[in-house]
Parts: sequence; C-alpha cells; structure tokens
Amino acid sequence: MWVTVFVGVAHCGAGCVLGDVVGEWLVHGTNATINGQMIWPCLLVDYAFALLFGVAFQYFSIAPMSGEYGIKTVWRAAKADILSLTSFEVGAFAWMIIYQVGIFNYKLEMTTWTYWWLMQMGMNLGYATAVPMNWWLLTKGIKEPCC
Repeated sequence: MWVTVFVGVAHCGAGCVLGDVVGEWLVHGTNATINGQMIWPCLLVDYAFALLFGVAFQYFSIAPMSGEYGIKTVWRAAKADILSLTSFEVGAFAWMIIYQVGIFNYKLEMTTWTYWWLMQMGMNLGYATAVPMNWWLLTKGIKEPCC
C-alpha cells in the first residue's frame, strides 16, 4: 500500500510542480501583484495551473484504465485530484509563505537560484502533506492506484 500511496503522491506532485513552475513565470512575466506583492497572485495562479495539469494527468491515467472517456471521467479525475493536489499545495504554499514573507520579507527574487532551491524544499513538504490524503483517497476508492 505504501508504494501505491507514494506513486499516487508523485503523480499528484507532477501536476503541482508543473503548475507552480508555469504559474511562477506567468506572474513574473506579467508583473502581477496583490497588495504590492507577487507572492499572492503566485499562489492563486500556481494553484489554478496545478489543478489544470493535475486533473488532466489524472484523467489520462483513469481513462485508459477504465476505458471510459468523457465528462464522467473528467469528474472522477477532478474528485480524485482536487483533495490530493490541495493537500500537496498546503505544504508547498506554507513553505513559500514562510520563506517569502517570514524569512526574506518579500525581497527574494524568483530569478535566483535560492528561490528555486527553496521551491524544491516546498515541493518536498508538499509531498509529505499529501501522503495522508492520498492514503485516504486510495483506501476509499476515490483515487485509482497508479501502479
């Protein structure tokens, strides 16, 4: 069961990481801010892209296994991935807020190595916070095993 959970979290994490990378560069490129800070639109845009990629990844995992394509499978994918992805982003976003607001006082630029190294730490924390949710989703049959 542990291997199944860890693979499921990695699957969810792929959508989160891709969404976070795309979202970060989109916010940086548009210079979007809320209250004069980029971190807040980053969190919103990162989450939206993570959901988009996560549900798509989940859909293309579920559909071939079930042989069902269409809106019903999109709903199954969304149901499986929204809770998993949100639990992943709780850990990642908490760390982003800690280092951006608490440690660097909004001054760490996203174009630095330090920023992306800290983002990797956030992804590891996200992985840790997603494990219990994925365990629950798999035991309840809401999420399909990936292996």
